[in-house]
Amino acid sequence: MAGILVIVGLALLAMPVLLVVALVSLSSLKGRVAELERNLAELRFAAERPSVREGGATAAPRDPAVPPGPEPAPAAGDAPTLSELMRRQASDGTAPAMPAASVPLQASVVPPATPPPASATGAAASAPPPLPPPGPRQEAAREAAGGTARARAATASARIAHGRAAPAENALLRAAKRWFTVGNVPVKIGMLVLLAGVAALLKYASDQGLFVLPLELRLAAVAAAALGALVFAWRRRDSNRVFALSLQGGAIGVLLLTVFAAFKLYGVIDPGPAFALSVLLVAGMGLLAVLQDAKALAVFALLAGFLAPLWLSTGSGNHVALFSYYALLNAAIVAIAWFRAWRILNLLGFVFTFGIGSLWGASAYTPEKFASTQPFLLLFFAFYLVVPILFARRQPAGRRDLVDGCLVFGTPLVAFTLQAGLMDGLFADGSRMPLALCALGLALLYAALAWVLLRRAGYRVLGQSHAILAVGFATLAVPLALSARATASVFALEGAGLVWLGLRQGRGLPVFTGSALQLVAACALLLGAVDDAAGDARLLLNPTAMAALLVALAGLASAWAARLHGATVRALAFYLWGLLWWCGNGVHEIDRFVEPVARADWLLVFAIATAWLAAEVHRLSPARALAWTVAGGFAMALPLALAQHAAHSHPFGGDYGLAAWVAFALLGLRSLACLRGDASRLASLAQFAWWLAWAMAVSLWAGWWSSHAGLAQGWHLALGVAPWLVLVALALWRWRWLAIPRGALADGARTPLLCVAFAVVALDWLLALRQAAPSAPLPWLPLLNPAELVHSLALLLAAAWLWSPWAPQALRPLRMALVAAVGFVLLSVSTLRGVHHWGGVAWEPGLLSSSLAQTSLTVIWSVLGVIGWITGSRRGRRGLWLAGALLMGVVLAKLLLVDRQHLGGMLGIVSFIAYGVLCTIVGYLAPAPPRMPGASAGESHA
Repeated sequence: MAGILVIVGLALLAMPVLLVVALVSLSSLKGRVAELERNLAELRFAAERPSVREGGATAAPRDPAVPPGPEPAPAAGDAPTLSELMRRQASDGTAPAMPAASVPLQASVVPPATPPPASATGAAASAPPPLPPPGPRQEAAREAAGGTARARAATASARIAHGRAAPAENALLRAAKRWFTVGNVPVKIGMLVLLAGVAALLKYASDQGLFVLPLELRLAAVAAAALGALVFAWRRRDSNRVFALSLQGGAIGVLLLTVFAAFKLYGVIDPGPAFALSVLLVAGMGLLAVLQDAKALAVFALLAGFLAPLWLSTGSGNHVALFSYYALLNAAIVAIAWFRAWRILNLLGFVFTFGIGSLWGASAYTPEKFASTQPFLLLFFAFYLVVPILFARRQPAGRRDLVDGCLVFGTPLVAFTLQAGLMDGLFADGSRMPLALCALGLALLYAALAWVLLRRAGYRVLGQSHAILAVGFATLAVPLALSARATASVFALEGAGLVWLGLRQGRGLPVFTGSALQLVAACALLLGAVDDAAGDARLLLNPTAMAALLVALAGLASAWAARLHGATVRALAFYLWGLLWWCGNGVHEIDRFVEPVARADWLLVFAIATAWLAAEVHRLSPARALAWTVAGGFAMALPLALAQHAAHSHPFGGDYGLAAWVAFALLGLRSLACLRGDASRLASLAQFAWWLAWAMAVSLWAGWWSSHAGLAQGWHLALGVAPWLVLVALALWRWRWLAIPRGALADGARTPLLCVAFAVVALDWLLALRQAAPSAPLPWLPLLNPAELVHSLALLLAAAWLWSPWAPQALRPLRMALVAAVGFVLLSVSTLRGVHHWGGVAWEPGLLSSSLAQTSLTVIWSVLGVIGWITGSRRGRRGLWLAGALLMGVVLAKLLLVDRQHLGGMLGIVSFIAYGVLCTIVGYLAPAPPRMPGASAGESHA
């Protein structure tokens, strides 16, 4: 059992050293950068040597009989590994030779001795003699040297290319291989073997009884030998640094093993003295590391210091003593960080401190130990809050932006997680407010540090990292302290701030984070509204509405910031997001708190208010999306007017109908005024919807008033279409009144407005064809009753429109036919209504089968045909004459096919006689059609 413990102790001492060396090699890029720089220097040197040798004026040619001097020896820190030497030997085919002293290029060339002329002065004699012209031998030497340089350049290039293309070796294996192959390898291996040998010797001597000395003296002898080796290594620290440091580490390791054996294996000393000796040895080793600038020795001391409580543990579970000891170790780490930028030391301290603390907390912590544990957590957090700042302080002025991200971000996250674990179950009600206050305190602390660091030169990245942590913990404090709806509010505002910051700095990560926060805010609000919205008591003044409003405002603010920075697509996305939440919040609030009969009124106010706000912003900063919003707000008045009509009989009725339309008028006019400088189609579309909304509202009100006043159906049909006819008349003859306040910019909407207005009138007229249109309380008169008077007026307005410049081009060739057809139908329907009202025939489908209706139609159509026949002949309009003739032909066909059934009665006889008389009159007045333009007189008589 003791042997196993010795082997475990050796493993604990040896393997962490290998791991630490691996971490050192991973954390430092100095070696790799130096190797790349060395290869680059070789390439440059090899590329420049041929040009230097070819320039005869700058360097003397090398004698090929003289071997070239060796390359400069590499630095001690860049010594090749054993495996690299073996690869070079295999590639060169020669045994590796010890590096020789570098010989200058000029020294290897022996210039020919040429005596100066006798007449030369002293000054001339001191000048160097001119070089002779190169001979064949020198030319060959120059070519050979150039080939050698090119070969060396190719070899260096191949080495770099091979190093780049070769697959990455396992970092841990490479670190272990370099530890065993770089530096003073025999000393390193010897120290490990010596440790194992000493431990085995002690165990063997104890088991075999080879020593008659007491156990205490034997342990003391081993400790004395280790101290002697330590003193010897200290004296050799300057002449043989690598050997001395390795021997120092081994000697202190032997002393630690001796203490461990004396306590754990043989029980010679008590736990207290053993622990004190271990602390003393660890502190001494740390002091030696700092004095000699030996990072590896410091790492070994740190590992031994953190592992000492584990191998000297008695199982008492005294966490106060353990954490107090770790506090001393971490204080030593902070002190070392003040003088040395040893990142691996900081990382090991962080991992061991919080790792062992987390293991203890998971296995042994209870809420009763909170008071004795909390101070240590705060102390350890403070240590590793300061260490990254000290690490940056020890960096050169131009490299202080190299942030130790593991400690800067890992320390608060791990510490806050442990803090949450300490407070779990501490409060009976499970309140999260204390933890939220902890998060808020961290946010304030990191905000203060960020403010201080950002004001100092060279700490910009470190200050920004602390600012990010401040924002993060402030964000985390919100859901811990507030409800889901309040969390949504804060997250939305914070997201908008991050979007603005990212756009201002031109960085995508804050913009993405801010967008994600706004999305999270929306989800939190939806989840919170499901559970808590039922408790809201007032319109708008409730947490749900306020949270939704903040989400909407955050999206709109993000859109504004994106538009200011030229991100048009992103601005549109944010705007649509904010507008969606704005409209959804308004509709939701109206649906929850407004009576159903008044919801359409409130929605109309909300729609025009939204349009007005968009118009005001559009006036300051025109945008197409804002113009669409204004047009959409005006267009919503059309369906809302119908909803008001369904809710309380007409748009102006109810408790809020008239007030809603007053608000629509005021805000609508202001919105159109904001669009006065906008000549786009969207602005015209908004004003177009404004005209249609008022025409529809007044039309619905007029229809309601006619029914409410007890007027007959004819009045209802007339008053319902009258506002549209007024709109048409204004568009035809008083356009400037309608164009207020945009003026000439609204001219583009004139023709579309007339088309839509006449489409509404035509639809009303088609629906009225099936109605009897009584005119009570007035007597019904043909063409003089309200409905037919309005329809006649509509026909006149249509004729005026079709012959005006604002008629569509496609309708102009058909305008005569359209007016004639509409007038013919209007007279025919008026005739049938006369049969109903004066003849007493019921208004039903059987009306057309009556002899009175058929006779009346025959007479009216015959009169119309005769008028067309005669007018066309007198005025020379051949088309009109042919239309009259065609109508008379239709009447004749009607007489033969329909009216002959009524010849047995007086009405049938009257129809035949009337048609005959009218045809006779036509034959007397206009027997032939007028001549076609260009026809000769002879052709006309023929």
